[in-house]
Amino acid sequence: MDGYDNDQPEMVASHVWCQLRMSDEMLNRVAARFHTLGEPHRLRILQLLIRGAKTVGEVVQALDGNQSNVSRHLQILYGAGIVRRRREGTSVVYSLKSANVFKLCELVNQNEISRAARDSSNSQRSQVSGRD
Repeated sequence: MDGYDNDQPEMVASHVWCQLRMSDEMLNRVAARFHTLGEPHRLRILQLLIRGAKTVGEVVQALDGNQSNVSRHLQILYGAGIVRRRREGTSVVYSLKSANVFKLCELVNQNEISRAARDSSNSQRSQVSGRD
């Protein structure tokens, strides 16, 4: 197993990411972005906001959550620059700042689908050959 999920090592090595020399500051920023997106509840909020701007109350209702928890996650997403907010009367309305975050989510999603298919195929081959 080469560790590249069936990608050719040459393709991986030539990828732009591998050619980047990131400063320590940029590495920390990228890690912080992954940390922010590593919380499933925040990803659910982003899935909701891709359909349009929502008040905190609408997010709470749609996700069947509680106000303080949703507000905390929205504040973290806002602090990370992933969502924007505006006040409308007594409500705060949140919206996506950019849909680019979903490009990353889609890459991870496709990788996980491929991995699950590969794992399933390997499991089936093991069962057929009598190795469980």
